[in-house]
Amino acid sequence: MLKIYNSLSKRKEKFHPISAEKVGIYVCGMTVYDYCHMGHARVLVMFDVITRHLRRHFPQVQYVRNITDIDDKIIQRAIENNEDIYALTERFIEAMHEDERALGILPPDAEPRATQAIEQMFYMIKSLLEKGIAYQGNNGDVYYSVRKFKNYGKLSGKNIDDLEAGARVNIEVGKKDPLDFVLWKMAKAGEPSWESPWGEGRPGWHIECSAMSGTHLGKHFDIHGGGMDLAFPHHENEIAQSEGANDCAFVNTWMHVGFVNINDEKMSKSLGNFFTIRTVLKNYDGETLRYFILSSHYRSPLNFSAENLDSAKSSLTRLYTATRGLSASESAMQEVAQRFDFETRMMAALNDDFNTPIALSILFELAKTINSTREKDASKANALGQLLKKLGSFIGILQLDADDFLKQGATLSTEQIEAKIAQRNSARDNKDFSTADKIRDELSEMSIILEDNSGVTTWRLK
Repeated sequence: MLKIYNSLSKRKEKFHPISAEKVGIYVCGMTVYDYCHMGHARVLVMFDVITRHLRRHFPQVQYVRNITDIDDKIIQRAIENNEDIYALTERFIEAMHEDERALGILPPDAEPRATQAIEQMFYMIKSLLEKGIAYQGNNGDVYYSVRKFKNYGKLSGKNIDDLEAGARVNIEVGKKDPLDFVLWKMAKAGEPSWESPWGEGRPGWHIECSAMSGTHLGKHFDIHGGGMDLAFPHHENEIAQSEGANDCAFVNTWMHVGFVNINDEKMSKSLGNFFTIRTVLKNYDGETLRYFILSSHYRSPLNFSAENLDSAKSSLTRLYTATRGLSASESAMQEVAQRFDFETRMMAALNDDFNTPIALSILFELAKTINSTREKDASKANALGQLLKKLGSFIGILQLDADDFLKQGATLSTEQIEAKIAQRNSARDNKDFSTADKIRDELSEMSIILEDNSGVTTWRLK
């Protein structure tokens, strides 16, 4: 039975989808004004794992992840760059997709853009105005009246009176209450805008996701997720808008991914202490980065450091080394799987709120079993190796050929390295151990590690 920690109830709950045939999941995606950073990478990777696992349970999963392509930050960046706003957003959308491919992330079933959902936003705003939950201010902007929604704060646990005490009054002259938030903004000179029933303007941020999720998944769906920083005010405001407009529950299960920290401080663009995915990929391959993210439970803080990335690289290398040179038929793999409980335990770990650290520990147990079996029972080791690759696929790792992973990034070509190995083997045959050691040391300085097993020399990157 799949259990998920629900941010709304603040506890793990057995997951029961609204429909036994189809699960709907919506995740807040990127605001495309810059390259994705490591905090984004964690959200992308974790919901990729979550969706993969849901697909093993349910016949159909509809995974929707939006793109915010109109926003104050986007407009400001386009002005700073003296760049057309649509050229800027297209450039960063393609960069985001490149990063996703490097991390082994499967594309969502739908990737709606805010600028393509303007009509749906009009419909929702009209409904809120008709019900008296929204109003048009004297500055022309349309606002949501927070106090008209009696359950405001139920996701974040925030109290309206406490929020009012901390609010900066009169930030926007059109508001009736400092807690109210904007649904539609009147156009400013030079900004992108759309004709609306309330005048030329553009949408507020929060209304975008309510409109896009409703369009693709309906008024009431199963799972809504994103980074922990979105719980308030973004997700709180989504609940207020959607439930206020539709008079029904919005989402059953809310999921939030924890922060990536540097020196115990949250990594974010606003704080200026962030690393982009592509910067990290200059020194580490995408699968190592993915493994690093999976090494901590998704709700816990993840400490970003070169030491932790190096550790992830070393751990992934050990797993790939266990599969090296092994192959077996599907039937042999299934037969050996029936004699061990690795797959059952792997599913149990992921069923327990997607516990990837436990899942990884099970993969290491399996790798250890392979290594201890390899010399004794080659057939069994081959089948276990296939099982390791299968279980790795549950979380999107170990799908490369072992040699392709272990040898990637070498400064010499494969032919040059093999020639060096042949020279070393010749020196050893002639008992010229000094030359043999020198060749090994030269390769080691280039991070090329030689391994001698059963009279055969193989190599990999350190």
